[in-house]
Amino acid sequence: MKRVLFVCIENSNRSQMAEGFAHMLGGADVEAMSAGSAPSGVINPKAIRAMAELGYDLTTHGSKSLDDISGEFDAVVTMGCGDSCPWVPAKRREDWALPDPKHLEGDEYRAVRDEIRERVRALLASL
Repeated sequence: MKRVLFVCIENSNRSQMAEGFAHMLGGADVEAMSAGSAPSGVINPKAIRAMAELGYDLTTHGSKSLDDISGEFDAVVTMGCGDSCPWVPAKRREDWALPDPKHLEGDEYRAVRDEIRERVRALLASL
């Protein structure tokens, strides 16, 4: 089983959607998690709606802190947190320069969601 961690600042949009896609695309072969360097404590309702459009329920997720995460990962992906993302043991690291969609609407939000899906698909295929 591959362990993958997705990290952004608030753990309410990008990293949550990436975790969801890893569950959808990786199934039982992937242990996917997400966390934030400064978690908001809530999942953005836009993320919940955007993932529901694709049949995934983000309401079962929680916004978590990196302090709650332990162990080593096959891959750690950061998304926009730069220096505020602390080091987490991983065999592979990637930084995805994705815009924070929290202020986007409709098709612009979906475009970020869809980009995350394709990047997760490529990541899982390469592990």
